[in-house]
Formats: sequence, C-alpha cells, structure tokens
Amino acid sequence: MGDPRIIDVTLDDRTIIRRNADVEQERRIAIFDLLEANRFAANGHEGPFRILLRVEDNRLAIDLKDEGDAPLETIRLGLGRFRRPIRDYFAICDSYFKAVRSDSANGIETIDMARRALHNDAADLLKECLEDRIDMDFDTARRLFTLICVLHIK
Repeated sequence: MGDPRIIDVTLDDRTIIRRNADVEQERRIAIFDLLEANRFAANGHEGPFRILLRVEDNRLAIDLKDEGDAPLETIRLGLGRFRRPIRDYFAICDSYFKAVRSDSANGIETIDMARRALHNDAADLLKECLEDRIDMDFDTARRLFTLICVLHIK
C-alpha cells in the first residue's frame, strides 16, 4: 500500500494576490503541522505524495506527484460548495486577529470557538467531497482547508 501521507506541499503562488503577516503565519503553521502528521491515501496510487494546490476555473486542483516528483494525477474539485465556508472563515479570522491585537481580550475565546467550528465543518465537507478519490484523516482535511483559504485571498 505504500506510505499514505503527504511529504511535501506547495501552493501555486500565482493564485495568491496578497498576503499579510497573519495569513502567512497561518500558511506556515498549516504546512508544518500537515507535514508532521497526516493521512492521505489517493485511490490507485502508492504514497508518499508531493502535492501542489492551485485554483483553476473556480476549481481546486491537487497535483499529485510521487516521492521522486514524477506526476501521478491531478484531482479537481468544484469549489462552489466552499464559497460560503471560505467567506465566513475569512470574516471570523479577521475578527479574531483584530481582537487579539486590541487591548481587551473580551470575546477572543468566543470568536476562536466559532472559528474552530467553521473550520471543522469545512474540513468535514472537504473529506466528504473527496471521499471517493482521497482517504484522509480529519486533521489533514482541516489543514488542507486552511491552505485552500490561503489560495482564495484577494
């Protein structure tokens, strides 16, 4: 069965229009945590995998490569179902970052709980949408959703 995990992940920087320090930190953490521990088994392929995430024509494209960087397949997923979760996640993250920077910590815990709930729901949706092509654990789906959000920053 090989090694069902991701050993390298890259984002197509051409689709990222701007990044601020908060977004860059989220991206770094998501990639670090993803590479530390993940389960990612692509149907019909042996792992480990190198992946490139990009957006093309409002679809997520996951370019799969083997350990030696040889192309395997591109998995595409329509992002229509993710418009609202991405928009809501951006809004709640913006509120969270503003609250963290303010002098008062009022509401940070509530905002963070809402942020986690949105993130969890989006991870479940991602797992569901890819279940016939990729078997992944929940934490892997959460981190991939974070990276999908980074690709949508405009």
